[in-house]
Amino acid sequence: MFDLLDWSSFAAVAGEPRFVAAVLISVLAGLVRGFSGFGSALIYIPLVSAVYEPRIAAATLLLIDFVSSLPFSIREFSRCNWREVAPITIVAAIMSPIGTLALIFADPVLLRWVISALVLILLAVLASGWRYHGKPTLPAMAAVGAVSGLGSGAVQIAGPPVIIFWLSGRENALTVRANLMVFFILISIASFASYLAQGLIAHDVVVLSLLLGVPYLVALWAGVRFFHLASDTTYRRIAYGIVALSALVSVPLFDSFIR
Repeated sequence: MFDLLDWSSFAAVAGEPRFVAAVLISVLAGLVRGFSGFGSALIYIPLVSAVYEPRIAAATLLLIDFVSSLPFSIREFSRCNWREVAPITIVAAIMSPIGTLALIFADPVLLRWVISALVLILLAVLASGWRYHGKPTLPAMAAVGAVSGLGSGAVQIAGPPVIIFWLSGRENALTVRANLMVFFILISIASFASYLAQGLIAHDVVVLSLLLGVPYLVALWAGVRFFHLASDTTYRRIAYGIVALSALVSVPLFDSFIR
């Protein structure tokens, strides 16, 4: 597969009109990922699914985000709450291969409707100001991990359950961001193994990932810098606003305007 990565392959992908839209999407997703520690999938997956298809969106984000965010995520290992991150990640890794089957066999348009609905539901819960004030239990963390794993395998959206779980608690922005960044980098490893086994890491995915990886990485770095200038309130408001816009724009009803 990798022998086919010649200049003509890159030129063909970069020469498509829709590639410009994909670059802009990757920049926005990388900026939000670096700033908030989450949100790249909520932005990238719905929009790139509209420009290309869910399979391309999920597989390219997996490669791009893992390579780009690894150096930043490693630094958060000492800041996260491992008593919560570890059990959630283990259960999510077990459930991820089951979600991958949905990506292979489900109808792409149906998947996009599910993605958009999931993002909007998440946003409504977070924006409502609801907070969970109880102590996290092992069954609750296992349930969060299971749903996250299914979402990760199916459409690379593992975020909604864990985002609600951690943002609804009492942790400050620094710890929430660390928990999310560590979780996402670990679950990406499980997803990669599942995608590779199912043949989803194909030639077109690798080429597009390499082309979009550079602007994503630059934007990710910028987002990390912006995070240190923001308050907890600003942190949440900016992330919510961008996620809401991406969810609304990416529903299949707007395909004629995007493509």
